[in-house]
Amino acid sequence: MEAFGRGEGTVVWVEGEPGIGKSSLVAEALAVAGQPEWDVGCAGADQLTRLPLRVMQNCLQVRPSSADPRRAHAAKLLHDRPSAGDMSLNGIEVLLTLVDGLCAAAPTVLVLDDLQWADEASLAVWHELATSICQLRLLLIGTCRPAPRTPEVQQLRASVARRGGQVIALGPLPETDVAALVAAMVGTPPGDGLRRLTAQAAGNPLYIRELVDALLREQAAQVNPDAKPTLQSERLPVSLTAVLDDRLSSVTAGTAQLLRAAALLGGRFTVTDLAVVLRRPPSDLAASLQEAVAAGILDGSGAELAFRHPLIRQALYESMPEALRTALHAEAAQELAAGGADAPSVAQQLSAAGSPGAGWARTWLIQTAPLLTVRAPQLAAELLRRELEQTPAGNEEWDALIVGLVRALLAVGGYQEAITLSRRALALLTDAAYRGETAWMLVNAQVNAGQSFSDVIVAIRQALTANDLPRRWRSRLLALLALLERATTGFDVANATARQALTVAEEVGDPSTIVHVLAITWVLQSVAREHAAALASIDRALQLVGDDPRYNELHANFLEPRTFVLQNLDQWPRAELALRQSREFGLRTGRPDRATWASAAVLRYWLGQWDDALAEIGSDATDLPGLVYSFLRERWSALLVHGVAALIAGRREQRTVAGQHLKAGLALPIENLTDRENRDFLVAAHALSLEQSGETRQAMLRLAEIIPRRDDEMTLVHQWLPDLVRLALAAGDRQLARAAAKACQQEADTGSRPARATAASLRCHGLLDSDPGRLQEAAAHYRTTGPAVELPAALEDLAVVLAERGRAQEARATLNEAVRLYEAMGARWDIRRAEGRLRPHGIKRGVRGRRPPRATSGWEALTPTEIKVAALVARGDSTSDIALGMFLSRRTVQTYISRILTKLGAKGRADIVRETLLQGISP
Repeated sequence: MEAFGRGEGTVVWVEGEPGIGKSSLVAEALAVAGQPEWDVGCAGADQLTRLPLRVMQNCLQVRPSSADPRRAHAAKLLHDRPSAGDMSLNGIEVLLTLVDGLCAAAPTVLVLDDLQWADEASLAVWHELATSICQLRLLLIGTCRPAPRTPEVQQLRASVARRGGQVIALGPLPETDVAALVAAMVGTPPGDGLRRLTAQAAGNPLYIRELVDALLREQAAQVNPDAKPTLQSERLPVSLTAVLDDRLSSVTAGTAQLLRAAALLGGRFTVTDLAVVLRRPPSDLAASLQEAVAAGILDGSGAELAFRHPLIRQALYESMPEALRTALHAEAAQELAAGGADAPSVAQQLSAAGSPGAGWARTWLIQTAPLLTVRAPQLAAELLRRELEQTPAGNEEWDALIVGLVRALLAVGGYQEAITLSRRALALLTDAAYRGETAWMLVNAQVNAGQSFSDVIVAIRQALTANDLPRRWRSRLLALLALLERATTGFDVANATARQALTVAEEVGDPSTIVHVLAITWVLQSVAREHAAALASIDRALQLVGDDPRYNELHANFLEPRTFVLQNLDQWPRAELALRQSREFGLRTGRPDRATWASAAVLRYWLGQWDDALAEIGSDATDLPGLVYSFLRERWSALLVHGVAALIAGRREQRTVAGQHLKAGLALPIENLTDRENRDFLVAAHALSLEQSGETRQAMLRLAEIIPRRDDEMTLVHQWLPDLVRLALAAGDRQLARAAAKACQQEADTGSRPARATAASLRCHGLLDSDPGRLQEAAAHYRTTGPAVELPAALEDLAVVLAERGRAQEARATLNEAVRLYEAMGARWDIRRAEGRLRPHGIKRGVRGRRPPRATSGWEALTPTEIKVAALVARGDSTSDIALGMFLSRRTVQTYISRILTKLGAKGRADIVRETLLQGISP
């Protein structure tokens, strides 16, 4: 509380057994230390509610009807999520952005009770907030039972402790406190009998309170005239559940019935839903609800009603026979569906019913399955599987159920089951459209399950033999076939298939079908080095989807590769603009920018903006739950991220950091084409490490592994070949140097227009033939066109060749220019290497050109980007506001703020504001 009062965020983890007082402790602390201007949100998870992000939405009060436009906007974005595959990821990003805004506007408190029951996506949001707590005016509190704990919850607790959060473990009350509690309830200190009885509650305050309260209600405990309580019976109820259930005796029968119905809806519910379930108008429920609140069973302080304690709801729920509970759940589902409740709420009741529903339920599920698969895919798969088992094959309902189930299984990653069901469905489905979609889903499941491309190709070709295959699915299958043929049959065959797919898609005339085909077409064009054609395909796709929100997923999938293609065309300013557009779209539509981290890091590397490249990579990905950043757990992205980080650290002579990334990256196997295409930075970093250790020949051989490039491979090998020529010449292997120069020339000749590979080829041949003219031409290209990181390397090579030609003065001037550029990037190793290459020729750089070492702490250590971020923090902008204004990801801005805090020795944003004002910096 003290840290929060100073404007610093803090996270608190409270754990203990049920009823031990976790929630009471939190409530008392907020009551004592809370301030009126704080924005406070509380919610509790329970076993019944399994909908993704539902508990976190409740905590943040995210509702379409909210009077707060930020919360209403977040509700709209969550409602408009476009696809099941990204549902949780999109929702997480929406809620994190909302919290950024809330914390910027006012100190914010978020309390999440019973974390052990929270859904995985809500846990991911909680974890992200906990890891960035020093950047937010946020008091984040979570309560949790000791058991059961999922691995995700255990990881959360470990992360809180590791980052210095407060972990409070509550144990049983000591005997003196138990006596004081009982005395406060009965009015005098307890006698021996009451002490013996309450001792059996094992110091659990909830159990003690409920037990004494029950005894008082039953007049089992009497207060004597001498003010000492006596006990007429020492019989202890068999369980806390029985004691809590006894609370119903304090309310009327009608209220008890109402509460049992409410228990079916979970720990928190709306009066509207309860009225629907009971088939009564809300006004009829007012008296009973007021009675339940007065009896201490319900809490009516919020927009929704909630049971005062989860164990009270559990007691009410378990007091009903199981057969009655399941019947009531089924009835509740039907009433909610008839009342127009949202699909996940109805589905939750059907799931709790535990058995297939009546005819209405099957019809409802078939109609709602596409939407339910988007919002609660795991729940959709469970219900569809259950209904399918009870539905005979050979009718329309069976067809719809099995196709819907395969869709849901793909959404939750159940690929093996999807393959089995798809094959079964294809043998029995009669509807051509269903068969076409199922064939498409089968091959996608096979690819995701890691089956061999040859097996998947067989499945595609078999599906294409069907005469009644709808052309929409024919075109998509052909496009996927082309992508797989690229890695098996060969590029020419793949290209021909892709053209056929596009022709069929255009005949269909469906924009989404054409766009799906174009998504594969640009890849094949890029492999063929037809970069201008690839850009045209991407731009055509973006024009087709336009601003239609139905195509947001497709739109996002084309913005990121546009950055890559523009780099290939040597159009660096346009590539930066494309990255900004991709970021802006993600922030505007509430989408995570997963893939843009990697592409942005690569772009920043080539532009020489290494601090920014490292900020894009961010913090330690091993500390992140898999759900949020599953992207970083994919091998291709991990190879790229570790490679970029290791290469920058190596060139800056940060050997320990480079070694850590190399160890992690090299431990990853190279098993497929995608891995090979994303390993080049890691290979280059490893070669650099070997060179720094004096193993020049081993470094040469390691870097040589990137050639020859396979015909179906995207890797831009020309980027690394000038270094390979340099290493080969240093190792005395002119044969390999010639092979590398030849490979680079072939890469340049393959391109649709002279660009990056052409300049790289000039460097290779300039080194090989000791030709300063070619190296000067390459340097002129990099100076005017880019990329910036290649210019000092070309100048270094030129200086060496000039020295070899006896042109010492020109060599020295060229070396000095190269060193100045290396210094700007912090490339200390490159400077040492350049000086070492020129030293045998008697060439040394001028002393005056040397810069003092960059400061590592204090304001002077901040980079220009960090200074800009600090100024925006001082202005009061939230992390998301800064991201939007600077066209960065929210996560990247968090990394910048973390660096600023570290360099300034600051604890929170308030310290950044003070230091920025002292420096006289304004946004």
